[in-house]
Amino acid sequence: MAEGSAGRALRDGSQEGEHAVALSIRDALSCPLGAQLFDHFLRSLAANLSAGRSPARGLVLVALDRSPSFYLDLLGGLGSGAPWLRILDCYSDPLGWKARLRSPHCRSGDDNSAEELCASVSDVKDVDKLLALVLDLGRGIVGAGRSRFAVAIDSVSVLLRHAPLASVAGLISNLRSHGQVSSMLWLIRSDLHEPRICAAFDYLSTMVAILEPSVENPAPDSNSELNLLRGRIHLRMKRRNGRVKILTEEFKVGVSGLTFVAPSAGHKTQKQMPLPKLQFNLSLSEKERLDKERVVLPFEHQGTGKPVKIYDGRQQIREPMISQHDEIRKNGAVASGKGEIHYFRDSDDELPDSDEDPDDDLDI
Repeated sequence: MAEGSAGRALRDGSQEGEHAVALSIRDALSCPLGAQLFDHFLRSLAANLSAGRSPARGLVLVALDRSPSFYLDLLGGLGSGAPWLRILDCYSDPLGWKARLRSPHCRSGDDNSAEELCASVSDVKDVDKLLALVLDLGRGIVGAGRSRFAVAIDSVSVLLRHAPLASVAGLISNLRSHGQVSSMLWLIRSDLHEPRICAAFDYLSTMVAILEPSVENPAPDSNSELNLLRGRIHLRMKRRNGRVKILTEEFKVGVSGLTFVAPSAGHKTQKQMPLPKLQFNLSLSEKERLDKERVVLPFEHQGTGKPVKIYDGRQQIREPMISQHDEIRKNGAVASGKGEIHYFRDSDDELPDSDEDPDDDLDI
């Protein structure tokens, strides 16, 4: 369901002339399993790339939260010596402190195996340089033609520590609008940022995966560690025709990774609207719905047995005007064949100047 739809969208990417497909994963302290979900989609995308099942021909991974050696171990045989993989190391020395003490290398010590696959970044504050490095690594894989590549950012929250929101949002927007970027995915910790920041990245994405605990409001004596092993994903997908589709799926963490299952029958999925939180309510309560059904429409047939008369605003004034016109003709006011217009005051309290046409000064 949700996992399969998101995986296929990342695999297929965007069509020619469209912005790249983007998946934003949002977790929180109540369900801190966003990293596991990110690894799952990353491994699925890497498997499709290595097998040639994706239009993309390469993957650029921006490592901010974990080391490149971790991702090489995660991808296993897919990542070892893979020509389609490049890792931008923003984890080892994000601010360039180590580079000032020694010669800059991509990795050192036990991470020499990543030397051929990664490039180091000495200042993540320079977002423009970071964008150029990502594009250069992607072109190094697929070339400068029309071939495409995917981009993955393991933690937008870490990048927001060093760069403002406008710069980070501009980085993702520029990558999505680039002609050679096919799909993107990133992770953001929603409880570390203001709602407006999370909303900005939701706006930049085509899919938003929101993680929630599988057990809401657990009892004090219940096992709270269940939320560390299982959760629920709400996937909001924006279609090309403008419609929004929401899918819900539960998952649990096991030895072999994540296992996805359909929501349990006892769980009632809350009806979500693809709209932000508003000051007013767009839906009707049960009482409001019943009151609306009792409203009698002006042209509705009541079924009382009496003849149905459709209201005509001219009907009430037609009969008195006809009788007054007949009285004038009887008094000889209209003796000739010329037509006349007679005005009858509505009431005696009406002011004399109200007889004047308020629009007589217009050239109509």
